[in-house]
Amino acid sequence: MNERIRSLPQGLDEIESRLTLSVEETASLLGLGRSAAYEAARRGELPSRRLGRRVIVPVPALLSWLGIEPASATVK
Repeated sequence: MNERIRSLPQGLDEIESRLTLSVEETASLLGLGRSAAYEAARRGELPSRRLGRRVIVPVPALLSWLGIEPASATVK
């Protein structure tokens, strides 16, 4: 496993406070393999952005893609 990843998020509660995830973290959350997640990002099937050589997944776009409303939008 890549040493840059501190610890993989265990659920949606842990990612709502973050702006982006790595493709590896996203793969873990979705139950995908690393290669499958990168391929889905390359094909545009997974919301992602390139930032230099890195591929990142914006959390708001991921939650929207999953059909989940962010908790911050539901607090009144």
